[in-house]
Order: sequence, then C-alpha cells, then structure tokens
Amino acid sequence: MKDAFILDQNFENTDFTRFPLEKGEYENCTFRNCSFEYGNLSGFSFTDCEFTGCNLSMTKLTSTAFRDVFFIECKMLGLQFNDCNAFGLSFKFDGCILHNSVFYQTSIKKTVFKNSKLVEVDFTECDLSNAVFGNCDLSGAVFDNTNLEKADLRTSVNYSIDPALNRLKKAKFSLSEVYGLLYKLDIEIDRSN
Repeated sequence: MKDAFILDQNFENTDFTRFPLEKGEYENCTFRNCSFEYGNLSGFSFTDCEFTGCNLSMTKLTSTAFRDVFFIECKMLGLQFNDCNAFGLSFKFDGCILHNSVFYQTSIKKTVFKNSKLVEVDFTECDLSNAVFGNCDLSGAVFDNTNLEKADLRTSVNYSIDPALNRLKKAKFSLSEVYGLLYKLDIEIDRSN
C-alpha cells in the first residue's frame, strides 16, 4: 500500500493518540493544538509544515523527515531527533519545551531556537554552526564535541560549555553569562562587577 500524499491541509484539535495520523508525506500542512504524545511518526515526511500548540512528547521519530518545519509553543519532551531522516533535516522552534530531547550527531546548521526551554537536551557531536539560541534556557544541556562555530547564544542562560571540548570559533556569548564557559576552571567570578 502506497503512503498518502497530503498537501495544504489544516489539522486542528485532533487527538492523534486515539485516531492515528495517516502515514505519508505532508507538505505545507498546519497542525494546531493536536496531540501526538507517545505516538509513532516513524517514516512520515513533513515539508514546509507548521506545528502550533501541539504535544509531541515521547513520539517515535525513526526515519521521520522534517524539512523546513516550524514548531511554535509545542511540548516536545524526550524526542530522539537523532533517529530522524538526516537528509534535509531542518526546523525552527519558538516557545517550545524540549526537555530531555536528543540531537546526538545531527547536522542542524542555522537552526533557530527562540524563547524555548532546552533543559538537559543532548547536543553531543551535533553541528550547530550558525545556530541561534534566542532567549533560551539551556540548564543541564550537554555540549560535547559540538560545533558551535558562529552560533549566537547572547540572550540565552544557564549553559555550561567547555571550550576545550567544543568548537566555538566566532560564537557569540553575553558577558553576563560568560561563567557558562569558565565553570570547569573552578574559579570565582564576581557577578556584581
């Protein structure tokens, strides 16, 4: 049976945990206030799609294709983005909660994360060159052998990034959060000056 091809459709207030989304390719579709929690989107393809106010927490993403997908105010706990189809992988996030998600070894250059909570997210061996982290909380996020060249973290907080273990050439940081780069040195920084 051939997978469906769905173009220019709007899906609103749908519980896909009870009524699973038809497997296929979705292009230029919008999903608003939908729940995919603990669902399975493996093998699906989303191109130029927008997810707003959706819950995708713990959804399986094996070979899922996200190409130019925009996530707005979505709950996305524990997602394994490293399982996605790597070809053309591109998305942006605004106002999302991505706690405990994994981007291990993904190449997501120029990705924009805005106003999002990225608590304990794993960016190990990820290519985040030219990425923008605008007003994000990166508490406990793991950066290990990560390419952050030309990335912009000036308005983000609570990150801990070891310059010896990551590529940071031309990356942008704010002076107020510079401690996040020096924490391993076990030095005291007077934040009042």
